[in-house]
Amino acid sequence: MLTLEKRLDYLLALYIVSIVSAELLGSKFISLLGVPTSVGILALPLTFVINDVVSEVAGKDRARNFVRSGLYVLIFLFAFVYVARELPPAGFFQNNEAYRGVFGNSLRVILGSLTAFAVSEFTDVFVFNAMRQKWGQKFLWLRANLSNFVGQFIDTAVFIFVAFYLTTPAYDIPKMIAIIVPYWLLKMFFSVVETPFTYWGVRWLRAGEARATS
Repeated sequence: MLTLEKRLDYLLALYIVSIVSAELLGSKFISLLGVPTSVGILALPLTFVINDVVSEVAGKDRARNFVRSGLYVLIFLFAFVYVARELPPAGFFQNNEAYRGVFGNSLRVILGSLTAFAVSEFTDVFVFNAMRQKWGQKFLWLRANLSNFVGQFIDTAVFIFVAFYLTTPAYDIPKMIAIIVPYWLLKMFFSVVETPFTYWGVRWLRAGEARATS
């Protein structure tokens, strides 16, 4: 049976994969429930679930370490992407412009992504643990969803404003609100749908904790 530390390692790996997937694949947009959204929404909500699972079993300091690890990964990822885009291609490589286009996020988009991730994930951990301190282990479903709702609103609002506000005159505050609200509601829907995974993750992680103390 896996120990607690090994299970935390697997969760950290899934956390990092979710972040990298959301960033690298997020430039494609699809329609979900009538809302135009990045495909990154399929991966990024998992990070909030993992935050809650780790906070519940291993504590807020370990959850914060997950967030810091994710932030470092994003910083290095964007640095490597920048270098890869700027390096001159080999003579036989014919797809350099397409390559640069795929990985061509503007500085504002990159800054918005980093800022939104850091602020929203740390907030999620803070809100979840504040409620846990008040209520103990009760109401996991409520603590998980409320903290996710807050974190996901911050993630959406910060990213949209930093990345797109006034990039053109049409992208004013009413336009930002019109983008943020349906996108946030969609993320809330994903949070509710993923609630069973939070319970499953907590049970799975606690099984490793029980083994470590036996």
